[in-house]
Amino acid sequence: MSWYGSFIRNDRLLLVGVGFSAATLLLSMRFILDRWRDETEIKPVQPKTQYITQDTEDALKATTLSTLVGHYNYTIRETAAKIISERAVNDTSTLEYLLWGITRPDYDERIKNLRALAIVTDPHSLILLHQWKAYTALVRSLELCVDPEQETLDDDDWDEYPLRDMAEKLCLMFLCQLVGHFDSEQLVRAGFVERWLAKQNWGDSDEARMENFEHYMTHRNNRITDIVSNMRRSVGGKEALEKAGLIRRESPLDSLDEDSSLLGRQSDRYNLLVSIRMRARSLEQSAEEQRMRHRNREAMVLNDGTHPVHSDDIIHRSAD
Repeated sequence: MSWYGSFIRNDRLLLVGVGFSAATLLLSMRFILDRWRDETEIKPVQPKTQYITQDTEDALKATTLSTLVGHYNYTIRETAAKIISERAVNDTSTLEYLLWGITRPDYDERIKNLRALAIVTDPHSLILLHQWKAYTALVRSLELCVDPEQETLDDDDWDEYPLRDMAEKLCLMFLCQLVGHFDSEQLVRAGFVERWLAKQNWGDSDEARMENFEHYMTHRNNRITDIVSNMRRSVGGKEALEKAGLIRRESPLDSLDEDSSLLGRQSDRYNLLVSIRMRARSLEQSAEEQRMRHRNREAMVLNDGTHPVHSDDIIHRSAD
């Protein structure tokens, strides 16, 4: 017990021991509290990214999609509307029903089906409308929109297209996209020119109709002009416009005159090219002659300054 007594009597050793014990106690308490905090902490569950597969879309019933369309979340509503649109446009019976609906004489039914068709279609599904039934249905719908009291389209400074009926503009939107992506052959065969374009109020006389139509195509920039421009590039479209009396027929003499003018322009370009080449060649020859003259005029003067310069002091460069 002598060492214990000496330790008790030594103040320094006693303070060191008490300090070490206090530090150990504090560190132990901190470690225990940290462990307790980590175990009792409630961590939020991280959301998992989930993708809707095709099997999941096919398993959704119509009643479920109808409920999701009315959901408060915008993303869920948009996804449900996209699924419904894809089902409708890829379903042959639904697409045929919409095409049948846009040909109904009742305006409300026609505009309802046109708007539904505009919702379910997009640039990727536009190819499904590139068929004979779609072209004939759209032309028939346009034919029902013809206004018998339409004003004469003879004003070059005013575009009436924004004031046209919405059903008419929807049909023209579809046709403009179709002829822009594909061609206008089926549209011409469907009677677009005879059943709608020629029925527009272009004027009373044949000359006035041609003149107003030409001015309209020149001064307007809308879907009608885009469709007609695509049609005029094809033989069938140009013949349909000529038959409807909207453009003048081209006679064989006009074709010959056009070919003659083309040959004349080609001949003028050839003559211009020949003259340019001859001029360039003459410039090269004159430059070469001038260089030779400068070369022949080169000479060396030998004179030490003791007497005036004479012709004997000048030595000319030989031609060799």
